[in-house]
Parts: sequence; structure tokens; C-alpha cells
Amino acid sequence: MERIYISDYFDLEKIALSGQCFRVKRFEDETYRFIKGDRILYMKQLSEHEYQVSCGQKEWNEFWEDYFDLPRQYSKICDKTRGENDFIQSAAEYSKGIRVLHQDPWEMLITFIISQRKNIPAITKSVEALSQKYGHPIRTEYEIVHTFPTPMEMQSAVEEELSDCSLGYRIPYVLDAVSKVMSGSMDLKAMELLDDETLFRELVKVHGVGKKVANCVRLFGYGRTACVPIDVWIDRAIQEECGGCDPFTMYGEEAGIVQQFVFYYKRNQER
Repeated sequence: MERIYISDYFDLEKIALSGQCFRVKRFEDETYRFIKGDRILYMKQLSEHEYQVSCGQKEWNEFWEDYFDLPRQYSKICDKTRGENDFIQSAAEYSKGIRVLHQDPWEMLITFIISQRKNIPAITKSVEALSQKYGHPIRTEYEIVHTFPTPMEMQSAVEEELSDCSLGYRIPYVLDAVSKVMSGSMDLKAMELLDDETLFRELVKVHGVGKKVANCVRLFGYGRTACVPIDVWIDRAIQEECGGCDPFTMYGEEAGIVQQFVFYYKRNQER
């Protein structure tokens, strides 16, 4: 175990409940588990700025700092929200500690396809079922974790098996994504080099991927933080709190981060 220091806003619970990741697990001792690909991190807060992590310093510096978007100062983003819009300012203050995670594009594509017309517990259940069925196991000191399945691990998936994961009408969408990646007509790695608009156009070629899902994949899978996914909570915030005017345009390249603050705040306000 390694001890690391994080000076910027960082809240494990808020990150886990922020609606962008569906496989974070909280243990009774307040340790949190994060997964990206075959890498698994266990992390626990020790004091205001000190954390215990299950990886070495080198892996933390080279992999997990980027995953948690730590090179970016979120305190400065929160400062920018002050005085512009009372609702946005309140949302940023309430949501301090959320980070926009740099997650795997393939996992984001499939999980946000699954997310359509599902609440977060239902999404989590389906994503976990998919991982158990097709992912490969990794044993840790806490548990046996099944990774999120790669396109290759899902290439033989059939409708009946996917139905067991409660995917419903989304099954053809998932199968189309698998087919496009396995055939080479969609290269998720090469798409990292595309500009935001071209990336969007490539993502919506997948059956069932519309504007909201594509923007979630751009934001959470490709780190395109200017992208603002509009779901029911964000639309409600725009209409009810901002007079129908999109408030995110004023935040430029950080608009998607501010969107996460608003999503978390609005959703928790109305629960």
C-alpha cells in the first residue's frame, strides 16, 4: 500500500455516485474500488488530503493520476462558476470533489448504450452481469473481480445470453457495436486522434447511439471535456433553473465538467 497526497478537490463518495461510472464499489471500511481495463485500484481516505492506494507510486503517477484527471485543477473551475449564475455556483459548491474520470472508450460505449431508459442501480446490475458473463477474472486481496469484457471477449455473444443481462431492446445496439469494432469498421483507439465533431459522427454510426450517448462517450471515454451530455436532469436544470438558456457554453473546454456538477446536484436535490 502506498500513501499519496491530493491537494485539489477530491471526494471518493461523490465520484462513486456521480453517474459516470458503474463499477465503483464501496467496502464497509470505506475503501473504494475502481477498475479500468485490467487495472484495479483500491483507495481509502486517511485525512483531508491523504489517501492510501493499492498500487505503487509509479503506477499512480503514470496511470491513475490521469484516470482521476488530477493534472487539472478543479478548484479553479469552481472559482469560475462564482458570480455567473446562482444555480451553477450552488451546483459547483455542492459537487466539490467530483472528477471527470478518463475511462475506457469501449466500456463507455457499451455502458451508455445500456443506460438508455434505465436508472443507475439497473445500469450497474446489467453492467456487472455482462462482466460476470464475458469478462475474465482477476483475484485481488479483497475479491475476485471480473473485468469489463473486451470486444473480442464478446464477439460470440448471442441475443439469448445478453437477455440474461437485462439488456432488453438494447441487445441489437450492443451487438452492432461489437460487430463494428471486431470488423475494423470502427477503430476506437484511432478515434482518439479525431476532432470532437468527427468523433461524434463516428460514434453515432453505431445503431442506437444518439446525441446523449455519443456525448457521454466523448466526455467520459475520450476526455472531451467541452462536450455536454443532455439527459433528463440536465434538460430540467436548463429549463427550470436557467430560464431555458444553455449555461454551459460560457465554460468552454470545461463545460462537461460543470455539467457533471449540475447533474449530481440536480439529481440529489430531487431524490
